[in-house]
Amino acid sequence: MRRRRDKGRNVDGIIVLDKAMGKSSNFSLQDTKKLYEANKAGHTGSLDPLATGVLPLCFGEATKVSQFLLDSDKRYVAQIKLGERTDSGDSAGNLIKKNDKLSLSHGDIEEALKNFTGSIQQVPPMYSALKKNGVPLYKLARKGISVDRNPRLVTVYAIEFLNFEGNLIELDITCSKGTYIRAIADDLGLELGCGAHVVALRRTQAGPFTIENSVNLEVLRETKLLGGIDKLDEFLIPMDQAIIELPEVTLPSISAGCVKNGQAVTVKHLVKEGFVRLYEEERFIGIGKIDTDGKVAPRRLVVS
Repeated sequence: MRRRRDKGRNVDGIIVLDKAMGKSSNFSLQDTKKLYEANKAGHTGSLDPLATGVLPLCFGEATKVSQFLLDSDKRYVAQIKLGERTDSGDSAGNLIKKNDKLSLSHGDIEEALKNFTGSIQQVPPMYSALKKNGVPLYKLARKGISVDRNPRLVTVYAIEFLNFEGNLIELDITCSKGTYIRAIADDLGLELGCGAHVVALRRTQAGPFTIENSVNLEVLRETKLLGGIDKLDEFLIPMDQAIIELPEVTLPSISAGCVKNGQAVTVKHLVKEGFVRLYEEERFIGIGKIDTDGKVAPRRLVVS
């Protein structure tokens, strides 16, 4: 890969990072970007410092598909402590309620969880990156300021009850973008009348990427140390894998040339609507969208 003076390498592709506990998403991004000596990178939706697991990082031209990962469904394994409520919904917050006399059964919890699947209204936590008048809510929360937050419609596709031991339950949750697991824990505690908060959270999937696709920073550092930066590049996933669920449209060179010049083109056997993956023969060239007259028009093209 060629280098750009003072700005690092032109690196294109996706790293599915297994984020470490205690690190912010931006810290993890910057650490990985520095390791790759890359000139451009971005993450695809924050994970709380408490959380671990799947954090896709997009390098170079792959940042053009990052919105699809931001909008993708997610999956988590959450460990929730019953009997204690915190102001943040997790163990990083301050204790605001404690109940030492728990008398809940497995059936009680399963019954309560029925209220948290499907399309639900969820009030975002104060400790979140959402902004009020340009200020992140978590900054206000740290000053003891609480503001009204409008509930948002999210979808929880499934909650699997994995374990219940003592005052700890473990849940496997599949949900839409924008769902706060901390809010589910807090609301569940209110539903059960005992309080609850997240003590451990691991994201196991984001869009098409799973924990099995991931690599942690320690492995990346060791790989670079032993094999050099070229060996490190072997962990990069092609950017089109982020949008693998979109229909594929393969264009001949002439049509591909028109698309790269900003023109819509006619393609046989085209899907009726929506976004598509565009290829010039076998090479991924970007994202297109079916326009009103049935042609495929360029939307986000990658620079080779």
